[in-house]
Amino acid sequence: MRGPHLPRVTWSRTAAALRTVRARRIAVQTVMAGCVLALLPSAWMHAAAADRLRTTADAPASQVAVVFGAGLLGSRPTPYLADRLDAAAELYRTGKVKVVLVTGDNSRTDYDEPNAMRAYLTRKGVPDTQIVSDYAGFDTWDSCVRAKKVFGVERAVLVTQGFHIRRAVALCQAAGLDSYGVGVADVHDATWYYGETREVFAAGKAALDAAFKPAPRFLGPKEQGVSRALAALAD
Repeated sequence: MRGPHLPRVTWSRTAAALRTVRARRIAVQTVMAGCVLALLPSAWMHAAAADRLRTTADAPASQVAVVFGAGLLGSRPTPYLADRLDAAAELYRTGKVKVVLVTGDNSRTDYDEPNAMRAYLTRKGVPDTQIVSDYAGFDTWDSCVRAKKVFGVERAVLVTQGFHIRRAVALCQAAGLDSYGVGVADVHDATWYYGETREVFAAGKAALDAAFKPAPRFLGPKEQGVSRALAALAD
C-alpha cells in the first residue's frame, strides 16, 4: 500500500521497478524450466544406458551384433562407419557374436549402405553367410524396431560411435530388444563435435519415439536371415 508520505511520482517509479524485477524473475524461471525440460530426454538416455555400455573386450557374448549406418563416400563406408565395422569384425573374430546385422539406408538405387557395409566386413574376414542386411534402417528407432520385429533379434550388442551409443541402447531397450552398447572412440574432429551437438536435439525425438512407439517408415514382412545364419552354424 502506498504510504501518504511518499510523493505520487516516487511511488509510481517504485511500483514500476517492482514490476520490472518480477518480470525478470519470471523470465529467468521460465528459461530455467525450459532448460530442465530440454535436458530431461538426455538424462533419460543416460539413465537407460548407464549399466549397458561396454568395450569390444568386455562386451557380453551375444548371438548378434547390430551395426548402424553412418554414411558413404561414393560406394565405400565413411571413416566413422568403417570404425564401427572394424569393432563389429573384432567382436566376431573373438567369438563375442555369431552374426552381424548391418542396418542402414537403401532408399535410393544409387545409395546402398548395407551392401557397402557387407563388402567391408567380408574384407575384414567376416563370412558373407554371417552378415545379414537390413535395407530399411532409416533412423535409429526404425533399426531397433526392425531388428526385433522383422529379424527376430532378442538380444544384441549394438555398435556405433560413443556420442550415439546411449541413444541407440535406450531406443533398442524401448523397442523390446535386450541390448548392450559398444561405443567406438574417434578423433574429436568437426564430425565428432557435430555428432555430439546433434545428440542433444536428437534426444527429444528419441524420448518421443520411446514413449509413443511409432511404426517404422517401412516395417514389411518378417525375414529369416538371422535365424538361418545361426542355424547354419549349428549344422
